[in-house]
Amino acid sequence: MKYTVLTLFPEIIDAFFTNSIMAKAIKKGIIEYQPVNIRDFAEDKHKTCDDAPYGGGAGMLMLAEPLAGSLEHAGVKKHSEETSQRREEKRVIYLSPSGKTFNQGLAKELASMRELVLICGRYEGIDQRIIDSYVDDEISVGDYVLSSGEVAALAVIDATYRLVDSVICAQSLDEESFSGGLLEYPQFTRPEIFDTIKVPEVLLSGHHEQIRLWRLEKRVEKTLKQRPDLIQRGGELGIFNSEINSIINRLTTVK
Repeated sequence: MKYTVLTLFPEIIDAFFTNSIMAKAIKKGIIEYQPVNIRDFAEDKHKTCDDAPYGGGAGMLMLAEPLAGSLEHAGVKKHSEETSQRREEKRVIYLSPSGKTFNQGLAKELASMRELVLICGRYEGIDQRIIDSYVDDEISVGDYVLSSGEVAALAVIDATYRLVDSVICAQSLDEESFSGGLLEYPQFTRPEIFDTIKVPEVLLSGHHEQIRLWRLEKRVEKTLKQRPDLIQRGGELGIFNSEINSIINRLTTVK
């Protein structure tokens, strides 16, 4: 998987790719990263990348020319010039509050791409003609507004790269939040007793099946409490097996 990030502040992105699990994935050749400084493609001596929007209004808008130059440098062609295969291998994403909401399902879809090209907006956004000509997806990381498209891009990168084969243990992915429509179960480590609170006995028992059942029930219990919408959605889609449905019915039955 390759991440090409178009930004006015590459140093923000660089720090992420040189630390922790990401740095290891790059060293192993699983992940590739190309930063593109939009300012390098500005057409005046001051490297101007923004201007006032036509029609008036508050704030500034990122200029089309530097963005187009950045995209062409990254090997992205206009929609009218590209091949049909390109979208299956490379997706151009603009991080925007007005985009479709990012979630785990979309993260899995994007993680299957050969390359993601991420446009980090600033100010009031970018010229619409860039969106119309080059962008495949507008994505929002939530119903709020950020001043930095870099922060949103990092959220998308972090959620997708960990799903790429061999980056993280497959078992860890299977048991974490949102896998199978449920949140992750509570976890405990040393010491056995902290502030008079003891680790649940079942986790000390060494009985693998009892531990599995305890964890599954706690996943359902937590999801019912924190995200009942996920339980409802899972029921509508029929993604829960009979064991999970039995636990849901038991926990939601009025006694």
